[in-house]
Amino acid sequence: MARRRKVAAPSAEDLNRIEEEFTSESRSREGGGPPPMAPIAQVARDAAIAGQPLPQDLRQVQARDRKDAETLREAAAHGRIIVEIPTRAIDEAVMVRDRIVLDPEEMAELKRSIRANGLRLPIEVFDQGADAAPRRYGLISGYRRLRALRELHAEHGLEEHATIRAVIRDPAELGGAMVAMVEENEIRAQLTHYERGRIAAVGMQQGLFGSVEEAVNVLFASASKAKRSKIRSFALIHEELGDMLVHGESLRERDGLRLVGALRQGGQARLREVLERGSVSNGAEEWALLEPAVIEIEARNNSVPERGGRPKSAKPRPEWKGGGKLTLSNGIIIEYGQEDGKQVLRMSGRGVDSASMELAVKKLARHFDSS
Repeated sequence: MARRRKVAAPSAEDLNRIEEEFTSESRSREGGGPPPMAPIAQVARDAAIAGQPLPQDLRQVQARDRKDAETLREAAAHGRIIVEIPTRAIDEAVMVRDRIVLDPEEMAELKRSIRANGLRLPIEVFDQGADAAPRRYGLISGYRRLRALRELHAEHGLEEHATIRAVIRDPAELGGAMVAMVEENEIRAQLTHYERGRIAAVGMQQGLFGSVEEAVNVLFASASKAKRSKIRSFALIHEELGDMLVHGESLRERDGLRLVGALRQGGQARLREVLERGSVSNGAEEWALLEPAVIEIEARNNSVPERGGRPKSAKPRPEWKGGGKLTLSNGIIIEYGQEDGKQVLRMSGRGVDSASMELAVKKLARHFDSS
């Protein structure tokens, strides 16, 4: 019986030698150029080359490259890679911002810092898809930083201010872009109670939450129960008066809770009437316009300012008897009557402050001195 021979694929060196011999023989026979390699020879050659193991150092390099690629893909998927994005490609208005007013001094300080040291902290964006071009990215957090860079680019025209360092996030993974924005501002720049209440009310109005209470519980999940109660109270101010309030973010906590109490006692129409006829330039003037109406509603309902969202009973106010009321052309209201057996004069309205009261008292004093 004939012995079987083990057949092995030729090595690359063997195939090269065969090819050279074949080429040399063909040239000597035909006197022409090198003929193309036969298909079967090409296949055999490729199989031999592929079957040969790579050197160990090259295999290690390929393994590191594969691992690095996997790490890069994972980091990109979880928002751990910082990229440079043109500021013009970012839509900061894709959702309502919780910050209402930017402090000019703070913005000037931030711009000076960026000019001196560059932008230290990247912003957060989410990809809206190619269809959203040219504003492809929606802003989650970093509104002040984006605004500062745009202003610097407009002022100085430097290319270094035309792009911004950003991390691309998945809003769903963060629990929603709005939640991420609120969390970032709660940590970096404390919001006022009105700003907190406003963003909760807006979230409900846009259909992101079923109710204001749900919006507050989701957006401010880490806040205390008492703080969430106050935020719900200030959300009511925005729901009822937000279209007319100019300086709502300037409301002090105590004044805001008094305003909430007046709204819950049916004072919406009266408060809107006051805001409609008044013109103010700052928060103090706006509250001076509202306070007389709030006092009027409190007196009518025999209540005191609430502290955490629930109206409480007040001690009975002294009885007001007789007298009358004058409304001046500038909106100032003068009331006079009797309270606890004493003649009382009251002044309220826009422009009534300690200085104007002191002037009125001096004029009254001159009147009585001369009589």
